[in-house]
Amino acid sequence: MKIFRQPSSQVKKAIIFDMDSTLYTHDEYAQSQIELPVKRLAELQGKTFEQMNSEISQYRKKWAETHDGKTISLGNVFISFGISIKESIKWREELCQPEKYLAVDKQLRSVLERLSSCFSLAVVTNNPVSVAVKTLSVLGVYDLLQNIAGLDTYGISKPNKMIFDTVLKSCRVSPEQCISVGDRYDIDIGPALELGMDGILVDGVEDVYKLPDLLTVNQHEP
Repeated sequence: MKIFRQPSSQVKKAIIFDMDSTLYTHDEYAQSQIELPVKRLAELQGKTFEQMNSEISQYRKKWAETHDGKTISLGNVFISFGISIKESIKWREELCQPEKYLAVDKQLRSVLERLSSCFSLAVVTNNPVSVAVKTLSVLGVYDLLQNIAGLDTYGISKPNKMIFDTVLKSCRVSPEQCISVGDRYDIDIGPALELGMDGILVDGVEDVYKLPDLLTVNQHEP
């Protein structure tokens, strides 16, 4: 876990969570969300999965070289391969099956219940909202999130800062009153910091379990 704090003394009122590999840790499911769309793209282009995966890896490498080493989301990569955001949304809704991999996480629910007593809780994901609802429902925490924004909410994906900014407005908080929690710096944390939010980079849900004690202490620091 790594914490990024802005030079602001404002009390935090909201937390924006990433979902995948943040609110759950399941390498097989996370990998399936990458591999299955790539396999479908390969089929459309008459290529093997290995060929398609290599082309995408090369594209991402070249993109990073011209963007200060930053990471580009898979949805934005697919646009360059002729797959619109609308089509990406359709594919993800068809291919993502969280119920096959995940189960109710009682510890996560307890953690989010504790946090919800002090913060408004939201999720911003590069999956469609319907996939987020299914995933959060399987985990047993859907009812604890006040706001969910996804790929289909605004037709954009992280790291576009607009999606964070819109959720801040929905939660009625300023960036200085909010914390972004996610597992990828370039996608989840960097854009939030640029808006003025604090950020917490996690390695998975095991780090999220630690947040209530950490944030409760910090809320009461002078």
